[in-house]
Amino acid sequence: MKTTSTSAFLLAAALLCAAAAPASAQERSKEELQLQASAAELDKSAARPGGEQRVAHKIKAQFGVDGARVLGLHYKELHYGEIAVVLGLAQGMPGGLKKDENLHKIVALRQGTPEASWGRIAKELGLKLGPAAVKVRNIASEVHRLERASKARKETGKHKEKKTAVPEKGESRVRAE
Repeated sequence: MKTTSTSAFLLAAALLCAAAAPASAQERSKEELQLQASAAELDKSAARPGGEQRVAHKIKAQFGVDGARVLGLHYKELHYGEIAVVLGLAQGMPGGLKKDENLHKIVALRQGTPEASWGRIAKELGLKLGPAAVKVRNIASEVHRLERASKARKETGKHKEKKTAVPEKGESRVRAE
């Protein structure tokens, strides 16, 4: 009898957890899911060779901040995608990116227990997630464009033209193969 009641209790607990999981996933808006996807793209790009420099450069350019600001957020154990979101949200706050308190408030909410979602952070601060999502998506697109250009340069470098030792009269110094 005791086994039956324990099994029933475990089954009920499992069903409650299963029912709660879709509800928490539904709480995230389409905008927040897109923001998370763009942030994840930035993190993947930063992990590639030369990627950290490309991503950091685009973040600095998008938000008009210096390298120390980006590095400071990175030292707080934020990934580059998260850094872009933090800066995007802070930009919409009174005082914008010039007020360190704005950044500290967002980071504290994000790294708190439990970790707040970007949507919840935006809601608590009275912000819209859309402008930050657009900026993060733009950075991810620009970084992706730079990666493709870099890859194309490397591939054309493999097929470089060879120089001849001594050009003959009327012949170019470079000869295609």
